[in-house]
Amino acid sequence: MTERDVVDLRGLEYVAPNLTVQTINGTASTNFYLRGLGFNDFTQNNMGPVVTYVDDVAYPYSTMASGLMFDMADVTVTPGPVGTQHGQSATGGEVMLRTNDPTDSFHYGASEDIASYARSRSDAYVSGPIAHGLSFRLAGQVRQGGGWQSNPLNGAHLGDADSWALRAKLKWTPDERTTVMLSGHVVRDQSEVVGGVPIARLIGSAPIPHLGWTQTEWSAKDAFTNVIGRQNGLKPSENNWFWGADLHIAHDFGPVALTAISAFETEREAEFTDQDATAAAQADAYRTVAANSFTQEVRLANTHAEDRLQWVVGAYYQRSRMNQAFPFDYTDYLPARGYMQVSTFGLNQEATSQFGHVSYRLPRNVTLFVGLLHEIDDRAITGLTSRIYGGRTLNFHGESTAAAQFAGQVGVSWQATRNVLLYYKMSKGFKPGGFTANNTQVQAQLDPFQPETVLTYELGLKSDPIPNVLRINAAAFYNDFHNQQILGTILIPNYGPLSQLTNVPKSESWGFEGTIDLHPFRHLFLTQNFGWQRGIFQNFPTVNRAKTNAYYAQNGVWKAITDNFSGVDNGQPKLTLNGQLDWRQAVSPHYAVEFGPNWVYRGAQAMTPGGTGFYRLPPYFLLGAHVTFRPASDRWQVTVYASNILNRQYFTSGGQATTTYLYIPGSPRFIGGRVSCGF
Repeated sequence: MTERDVVDLRGLEYVAPNLTVQTINGTASTNFYLRGLGFNDFTQNNMGPVVTYVDDVAYPYSTMASGLMFDMADVTVTPGPVGTQHGQSATGGEVMLRTNDPTDSFHYGASEDIASYARSRSDAYVSGPIAHGLSFRLAGQVRQGGGWQSNPLNGAHLGDADSWALRAKLKWTPDERTTVMLSGHVVRDQSEVVGGVPIARLIGSAPIPHLGWTQTEWSAKDAFTNVIGRQNGLKPSENNWFWGADLHIAHDFGPVALTAISAFETEREAEFTDQDATAAAQADAYRTVAANSFTQEVRLANTHAEDRLQWVVGAYYQRSRMNQAFPFDYTDYLPARGYMQVSTFGLNQEATSQFGHVSYRLPRNVTLFVGLLHEIDDRAITGLTSRIYGGRTLNFHGESTAAAQFAGQVGVSWQATRNVLLYYKMSKGFKPGGFTANNTQVQAQLDPFQPETVLTYELGLKSDPIPNVLRINAAAFYNDFHNQQILGTILIPNYGPLSQLTNVPKSESWGFEGTIDLHPFRHLFLTQNFGWQRGIFQNFPTVNRAKTNAYYAQNGVWKAITDNFSGVDNGQPKLTLNGQLDWRQAVSPHYAVEFGPNWVYRGAQAMTPGGTGFYRLPPYFLLGAHVTFRPASDRWQVTVYASNILNRQYFTSGGQATTTYLYIPGSPRFIGGRVSCGF
């Protein structure tokens, strides 16, 4: 991950197949798509199909995990329905981040990374014993600079990072059977965001600014900054606090082990984005989020890995509370709006689940496994208002939704030879419904969308056909969706099209993915990930946003043009490739050098159902490289690296904001150096 410059959640899509992680309007908030499962939730008030974990703690809102990818031990991406062995049920899978634990001996280390555009990344840790059976670990990071965008109207600079984070762990082992781990963290983020690039004018006749790849426009009128309580001249930026604590207790009773995890996470987010990406105030937005989540998990499992029967049973509880406010500045959006508006709402959610998983090893190296979970989820949206400053206020009554369903999996694995394992499994995934709370104008927008279910079939291979030379892992999958949750479109009369989370009655996706690790001779190491997927909507009646916008542009009247997108591709990138090649060479008995390229290819992605033309993100290819020099002791290393060596122009996400359709650009070429040490 360090070599591939993966320092945040967004970077994970460059080291895993069939994974897409997209920023929301260039901010710290992200949406996950795994094997085509995912949705674009701008307000981030719903649980996504892919759940993020940090040290076994599930984060119901992915933004809560911002800034925590430092002092890492490992990261695991698990696709497909999950929840029968631990934590939260999900349809799309999970991303599991594990951070380093306290050590029984004293260790410390630091790294400093300096790169183009005055970017600086500093990390440090210290770990060791305090007393017999008691140890600690303290780690931190600081991120500064790196902004590469400018405003052509005034030369202003945009995109500098400005964040810091701390994590502390205290580990107590009163005896050889018991471990108690108390952890806490805090993240402060005041970074500027990445601005959008207008691609097409959807409404009105004003020309689209012709911007260079590293340029963007924005505005923040004094009247608007006064309303939101920020300083005049505000840039698109974050103003976030994240903090939390968790307690892990594990005890081995002999034949049975008990694990209990209690966690409390808090999110205080305030971000300003210019969603039309022009100097006009047509969709300037300031979002504030105050959210917290309490989770409790208890599970029992057998302790002897050699037993034919392996099992785990447990229960999970989650309670979350959220309040959001969305002030918008539409004062230059004339004659349609021409006002400032604020929408506010609250969200209450509570869920419980029980799960169990059993596997049994038969003769001839055949293992059968089965898992089952039951989840009950209740959530309600409360107190939603939309108020025009100096004008009317719309008050909406609350809505609630509840769901209770079973999910699970059944399968078989066969250790065909010592180095080849085959498996087949069927999994049913379940994810509760929720609410769209973005720019509400009519009560119908608060109608809850329904729970999503998926039946997944997967056939896989894990193999070392030539031990220590060639490893091949691969899987083929098919997803059968009912009420798949996606971001669709509705038309508000005399207002325009708005995004709304909705259900696709019937859809499907299929594909394959794999990893090849090759070590053909002493110095050469090659890793190649590949993913290919297709998906179609089998029945999806909805408003065609592209045709609706085109009709308005021609006739000046809003008319909903509806289509059934039956047979239409789901829009996810069909082909994703990423990999790296390393040459590792000793240059003396005491020193070694490592160097090589890395690469990424991502296919085109439609950002709206049936999207073509500018509604489809173009494909792109990126090339990077690194050279690392280290001693045999590996106590320090010096690295020179480059990303996007070819300086390709590419875009990572896109969307519509009132008058314009925009793309969020990816970063240009970065050249940097990193010095790290560990003792």
